[in-house]
Amino acid sequence: MKRRYLSLAASGAALCLTAVTLTGCGAVDGLTGDNEVTLRVVAAEYGDNPQNSSATYWKTLADGFEKANPGINVEVSVYSWSEVDAKVAEMVKAGKAPDIAQIGAYADYAEAGRLYTADELLSVKTEADFLGPLADAGKVKRVQYGLPFVASTRLLFYNEKLLTDAGVIAKDAKNGWQPKSWAELEAAAKKLKGAGVQTPFALPLGREEAQAETMMWMLAGGGGYTDNEEQYSIDSAENVKALEFLRDKMVGQGLTGPSEPGKTDRQAAFDAFTRGEVGMLNGHPTLIKQAAGKGVKFGMVTMPTNDGTERSAMGVADWVMAFKNGHPKESGKFLDHLYEAKNVTAFTTMYDLLPVTTTGYRAMQAGAGTGGAAPQLKTFLDALPSSRLYPAGKKSWAGVSEDIKQKIGKTVQPGGQPAQVLEEIAASARAADPR
Repeated sequence: MKRRYLSLAASGAALCLTAVTLTGCGAVDGLTGDNEVTLRVVAAEYGDNPQNSSATYWKTLADGFEKANPGINVEVSVYSWSEVDAKVAEMVKAGKAPDIAQIGAYADYAEAGRLYTADELLSVKTEADFLGPLADAGKVKRVQYGLPFVASTRLLFYNEKLLTDAGVIAKDAKNGWQPKSWAELEAAAKKLKGAGVQTPFALPLGREEAQAETMMWMLAGGGGYTDNEEQYSIDSAENVKALEFLRDKMVGQGLTGPSEPGKTDRQAAFDAFTRGEVGMLNGHPTLIKQAAGKGVKFGMVTMPTNDGTERSAMGVADWVMAFKNGHPKESGKFLDHLYEAKNVTAFTTMYDLLPVTTTGYRAMQAGAGTGGAAPQLKTFLDALPSSRLYPAGKKSWAGVSEDIKQKIGKTVQPGGQPAQVLEEIAASARAADPR
C-alpha cells in the first residue's frame, strides 16, 4: 500500500519479479464445461521472498471457494507491485480485462464505466461490513466501485533510548512519551539536537511518498487535500500554516537533519531510524518489524496536532474491483468469500496490515497479543475507523499526487513559499476535476 502502506505502501514489499498463476482444480488450460465459469483474478504481491509470497494465500482462498462452489473455477495471477497496475491496464486495453483485480487504483476504470458497483456484486452483509471511511474512499460520485482490500494507518515512531538520553522521557517513565501538540514535538526535537542526535525528526518529502507525509501534517493541522464536500482544498489556510510550521520550526531550526527533505525518501528515513540515527518520524506498520529486527526500542503514538486537539490519522488502502465481463453473480460470490473475517485476518496477519471490515477489525482486536495480530498493531488499528484516506475516487488524483511529489519539498526549505506552491497545485487539481 505504498503508495505506499499502507503506501503502507504503501504497504507491502514487492520483490516478486514474475507472475505466479494459480489455476483452480476444475479448470484445464482455461477450458470449462458448458455450465462452468472460470473467474480470472489478478492480484498484487505483498511478500518479499518465495516463502511469504501472496500466491500461497490466494491458492488457499481459491481452493476453499471452489470446493464450496462447484462449477465456478478461479485462476489467480500474482504480479509484483511494480508491474501489476500496468498488467491490468494492458489486459483492459487488449479487451481481455480480468474478472477481478486487486491493485492500487480503481477510479479510471470506474469513470470509463468498466466496473460493477458494490451493490451489483456483494451480499448486503458483506457490503455493510466495510469500515465507513474505507467504503467512502471507494466511491465515485457517491457510488462504490472500489472495494478496500487491506489498509494501514500512520503513527509517530520515536526512539526510546535517544529520547531518554536527551531528557525528553524520564528514566523511570512507565507510559513512554505521549506528546499532544506540535510545540511538544518541536521541544523534543530541540533536546535531541542538543544531545547530538544526527536527525531529531526525519521529514521524507522525496518522490517515494511525499504525498503521504504531506497529508499527515495537513490532517494534524486541521486541513487535508479535500473538504467535507470532497472538493479539493489543497491551498486552505490550515494547510499553508502546516507547511509554514515545517519550514520555520523544524527545517529552519535544523531539526530535520542534514538531508534536504525534498530529496529524502521514506525508505531512506526508515533505514536511518533502524540504525539509531533518527529520533522521531512518521511511519506505517512495516517499520515495526524493520526496527525490531535491528534491535531498536521504539514507541508509537498518534500524530501530535497543531493545537493539541485530537484529529483523524491518515489511512491508506489497496483496492479490489470487478470488471464487467458478464459474471457479476460469480464474481460477487467469490468476493463475499474473500471478505469473510477468517480470510481477511489471514492476509492481514501475514503482512502486518489492517483489516478493512468491521468483523475483521474485531477479530484482529481480539487476537492482538494472543498469538494472532502483533500487539504493536493495536495502536494502528485503533486509529483506523476514524482515519482519512487519499481522494482515490477522483480520476484526477494520480496527477495531483505526482504534482505534490514534484513540488512540495521546496515549500519547507528556507525561503520556501507554501501558499504560492499550494495555490499552483490546487489550481491544477481543480482544473482536472471539474464539478
